[in-house]
Amino acid sequence: MISKSIGFIGIGNVGSNLANNLLKSNNNIFVYDKDVKSYSRLKNLKNKPCKNLEELAKKCKIIITCLPSPQVVKIVIGDVSRYLNKKHLWIEMSTTDKNEMMRLSKLVNSKGVQVLECPITGGEHRAKSGNISILAAGKKTTFKKSFPILSLLGHEILYCGKIGNASALKVITNYLASLHLLGIGEALTVAKKNKIDLGLAYKAIKISSGNSFVNETETKVILSGSYDVGFTMDLVNKDIDLFNKLGYNIKLELGKYLSKKFKLGIKNLGKRSFSTSIVKLIENDTQIKLRAKNFPKQLVDKQKKQKGIEVN
Repeated sequence: MISKSIGFIGIGNVGSNLANNLLKSNNNIFVYDKDVKSYSRLKNLKNKPCKNLEELAKKCKIIITCLPSPQVVKIVIGDVSRYLNKKHLWIEMSTTDKNEMMRLSKLVNSKGVQVLECPITGGEHRAKSGNISILAAGKKTTFKKSFPILSLLGHEILYCGKIGNASALKVITNYLASLHLLGIGEALTVAKKNKIDLGLAYKAIKISSGNSFVNETETKVILSGSYDVGFTMDLVNKDIDLFNKLGYNIKLELGKYLSKKFKLGIKNLGKRSFSTSIVKLIENDTQIKLRAKNFPKQLVDKQKKQKGIEVN
């Protein structure tokens, strides 16, 4: 249990799971989200949700944010920073823009606030189980001070050095996941074209050099037909744009291809469709449905909560 009260801003698909993991450990949690309906996602919340960011900042010296875009992060931190001082610690867990993260860090640092940048990776199902991976950046002393909190939220925790590094690495890993997703879509299509059972194809890929985290997770909900990963097309598009921004002065052919593909996905399927639905573009173009029996409609991390460890 953490001795100080913790304020959590952003009770979305991922944020609600992180907040629930803090609540499981009987921590004194206060929450705020613009969408009051999001509070229904929380379990065993003892304190009334804060009416505004000022109330949250006054009640809590540790503030965690998990927000959907750099634009929202900019607005929220611009607002809450007015009420922060040297007694506060800000832990940022959104996937955001590296340069904007560095700017906001300097803004709150000027008020004496300690900052730790901690984007997460591993999927909504691992955020729920508390086994998500965390990329942490900031002063090493702040990292060490925050580790008891991070260990409640995730399993493998990697210290990445200075502010900005974690945001850049998170965007890079999301880019790779998006590439794998499209690759899996085409690979399964070729397997089906050659009359190979896709359950068998999944097993073959899983034990091969072509395996990936995306195959072991997202392929399952594609084959079941649900596509349900709790992550949407617009968020992937945002991350790909951030990746291409990081590599603005170098030629990135695959980055441009991914951007074009997901923008087409948004146009044809809708921005709030699941990110895995990008495979539907392949299915529609080829008239080949990617389905197999006995695959789950939703992803569940069957492992119990693992102890948070620093990855060296």
